[in-house]
Amino acid sequence: MTSTSFDVEKIRKDFPIFSRELPDGRPLVYLDSGNSSQKPNQVIDVMREHLALHYSNVGRAMHVLGAESTDAYEGARDKIAGFIGAPSRDEVIFTKNASEALNLLAYSFGNPANTDPRFTIGPGDEIVVSEMEHHSNIVPWQMLAQRTGATLKWFGVTDEGRLDYDPALITERTKIVSITHQSNVLGTVNPVAAVAARAHEAGALIAVDASQSVPHHPVNVAGLDADFVVFTGHKMVGPSGIGVLWGRGELLEAMPPFLGGGEMIEAVWMDRSTYAPIPHKFEAGTPPIVEAIGLGAAADYLTEVGLDAVEAHERTLTAYALEALREVPRLRLIGPDTLEERGATVSFTLEGIHPHDVGQILDDHFGVAVRVGHHCARPLHLRFGIPATTRASFYLYNTTGEIDALVRGLHHVQKVFA
Repeated sequence: MTSTSFDVEKIRKDFPIFSRELPDGRPLVYLDSGNSSQKPNQVIDVMREHLALHYSNVGRAMHVLGAESTDAYEGARDKIAGFIGAPSRDEVIFTKNASEALNLLAYSFGNPANTDPRFTIGPGDEIVVSEMEHHSNIVPWQMLAQRTGATLKWFGVTDEGRLDYDPALITERTKIVSITHQSNVLGTVNPVAAVAARAHEAGALIAVDASQSVPHHPVNVAGLDADFVVFTGHKMVGPSGIGVLWGRGELLEAMPPFLGGGEMIEAVWMDRSTYAPIPHKFEAGTPPIVEAIGLGAAADYLTEVGLDAVEAHERTLTAYALEALREVPRLRLIGPDTLEERGATVSFTLEGIHPHDVGQILDDHFGVAVRVGHHCARPLHLRFGIPATTRASFYLYNTTGEIDALVRGLHHVQKVFA
């Protein structure tokens, strides 16, 4: 499906949740996909069918169901590898979510079991993140710094909501740079390739949190020039409980297991064990089988729709929203006010009104679901001197009419508090 033939009403029919009514007959206006996306029938049906007709544990059972379940699970890995342009399917590690993927990666640095110099870190060494990161891409690196004595540094954010990128912050002492591809608050798309080039020039590794970009536009891991990329399933029309760590094969081979147990072993004695090759070295125990299969179905769905078409539709929505929100008095946009290098996420404040009140009234009176709070990015909100924002995030199933409903709701909020 191309951008010129994108039929949002046809897309909406794939998502059963949009057929329901809220109390008092209000339609659902779901503008919270940056938090978690809704699921199409094409994903729901695949998961239901596997649970009903094919379910068994994977990699263990020598019977028909075991073979079918294993084939479907490993088939999902193939789909995800193709979806992100991974050179090898074995470089795709299934995790619980992006947070677990980042913790897995941080665990490998300064670990006595890992003697590879690229992962050796201690006092005097540096970790670089940014001020716009989700907590999941801050806290694991804080813990690593506390554990090893390394120094945590970060890029700032400009008043316009852009990355304040200073290449000099990355030095020969930098071991890892971990940065978001697209901010979950600002919508800003960062110059990841440029940051990666500087990191590699300095001899550092780079990880990219692509949780907010992979669902919305084509992402090729080779094009990012990253060493590691993480993302999560529930934001890309897939189920929760499943995420992905992609890494360069040679680096994954050098990393120690994150969890111990069944399936991640090659052989076990009472005094020692040897470990399975990647990807299974990092997938201990019974994995999220049906969730992984659902994630594969989500990749199929987005591929069928066309991520170029999704991106074009979202640009139209974002342009419409930025213009419409200018009509709301005393609204302060937090983030870029143009389409340049930004995604379909818009965060703002209303003067004198707490975001929690904004969200409650939008939901109660207009059926408009937005997210309010600091969106797991408290340091970014502190940077702008605010405790919280209201965030509207758009996806392939949203319409300009829903943005009109948001704007009407915001005018009503201001009348209530007048």
